[in-house]
Amino acid sequence: MSVRQQLLFLCAATPNPASNVVAWSLFDGTGRTTAMAGDADVPPYDSVLAAMKDGWRVIQVPQLIAAPVGQEHETAFPRFEYVLEKLVDFGRNRD
Repeated sequence: MSVRQQLLFLCAATPNPASNVVAWSLFDGTGRTTAMAGDADVPPYDSVLAAMKDGWRVIQVPQLIAAPVGQEHETAFPRFEYVLEKLVDFGRNRD
């Protein structure tokens, strides 16, 4: 059995894994799919928790950092990014 890794980056609205996904990216180490940021209007999962229930494993949780005084309402990047992985069987007889 040959195994390949898929990575799913999900940015949630809050640090709660049950909160809504607001941005996402999928990187498929099997080569079966290719995706680009912005190529879908609907996230693959409604929440990080929903992805976990489908077999995705969380390998990174967001680091909570306090905003500097006076910059509490400014954003520069997705703050609540989770990285998930799934190991997929990639046998030699598959396309």
